[in-house]
Amino acid sequence: IFNYWLQAGRVDVGFLGAAQMDRYGNINTTVIGPYESPKVRLPGAGGAPEIAASAKEVAVILRQKPRSFVEEIAFVTSVGHRYGGDSRKELGYGGVGPTIVISDLGVLRPDPETKELTMTALHPGATVEEAKEATGWELKVAEELETTDPPTEKELDILRELKARTEASRKKA
Repeated sequence: IFNYWLQAGRVDVGFLGAAQMDRYGNINTTVIGPYESPKVRLPGAGGAPEIAASAKEVAVILRQKPRSFVEEIAFVTSVGHRYGGDSRKELGYGGVGPTIVISDLGVLRPDPETKELTMTALHPGATVEEAKEATGWELKVAEELETTDPPTEKELDILRELKARTEASRKKA
């Protein structure tokens, strides 16, 4: 599947999660702490490096907390915009890398020049101060900060049903 679909350029958007992410959208799902003697050994790559390297664009979904939005990740499992600027392209990666990060507080997008993640929208009820406190680097905020639309009642019903089915299937296992 990787060779035929992903590496052949047939995947438009890849969705990834992470334990840690830095200001350039590089993600870590390998270890917390030194690789040789980590505090925590995480599940690992599981195909994420290939998705990050080959999907035409990448969306990252992650809770915004200081321990996950970090100044420097412990291990680069999947390259985002590596060092910022054009470094991703210079390193030979395909696709444009992370184009959006969706957190529980809002939406971040890479700056067109520097590729540093910038808060472009907040979810209803979230504040800029809360987002900055939940970020391990000096978070940049767009001049024209948007607010995302709250979920509709229909969308909430769908999520509740999905949650109920998920919980029911876990009880059977």
